[in-house]
Amino acid sequence: MSWHGQLTLNYRLDGERTTALDRHHGPLRVLQRLYPESERVCHHVLVHPPGGIVGGDVLDIDLRMQPGSHALVTTPGATRFYKSPQAEARQNLVARLDSGARLEWLPLEAIAYRGCQAVNAMRFELAPGAEMIGWDVLALGLPAAGESFTDPAFAHGRYTQEIELPGVWLERGTVRASDHSLLDSPLGWAGKRVMATVWFATGRPLERHRRQALLDAARQEAEISPLALTAGCTSPDEQVVLMRVLADRVEPAMALLTQVWASWRRQAWALEPCAPRVWRT
Repeated sequence: MSWHGQLTLNYRLDGERTTALDRHHGPLRVLQRLYPESERVCHHVLVHPPGGIVGGDVLDIDLRMQPGSHALVTTPGATRFYKSPQAEARQNLVARLDSGARLEWLPLEAIAYRGCQAVNAMRFELAPGAEMIGWDVLALGLPAAGESFTDPAFAHGRYTQEIELPGVWLERGTVRASDHSLLDSPLGWAGKRVMATVWFATGRPLERHRRQALLDAARQEAEISPLALTAGCTSPDEQVVLMRVLADRVEPAMALLTQVWASWRRQAWALEPCAPRVWRT
């Protein structure tokens, strides 16, 4: 039986406290609001009790940030896209940020299992004055278990990823298990099986000195990382700075992204990093 899960999150600033209203239908919800650092920043953990997404499943997340609100959204574990003989599994996120809002979209990794037919689509609409830090981590197969996405069992598997900031940045691509030119070429994934992206985005162009400071901060973290040779940072538009990382395993990629997130938080918002408790369990 296929699942259709819908979750609506609406964050607003009530005095000095970011509050949230949530509505859900089906197997998708958030846990209790947490305030481990201040009343201004609401931490939310998004959970999907079935534990994975299979063919025919659709998960829709509609997130709204009202002026001045600040939310950090994460997950307690990986998002798993399981084998689907024919039907497509899909997760959609649409986030709308009003002026002055801040969003930290920091889910743990997505795992594309053997033979999956999956789409993971994210759209972030930022009004002038809104800012966000987001990341996306994709593991093809189970690298830690010695699995390879190019195993014959993946001959018909595919994973489509979309990250969109309308009019600013569009990342859209499909990884097919049979595409060895992409997965094994030094101009593609170079034999790696984990790809991670972290970005800082704004609703209006960043000042040149601020954009350069964010680039420098990310590059400094990459230089001292074991993944220094497979990490790169750039700014494809005046409203976004991003880093792309390739790795053999999820853990070192997540470690680097976490360091970049912490550095950007200090640099851009003068906030010390406050890692969600679920990251340490």
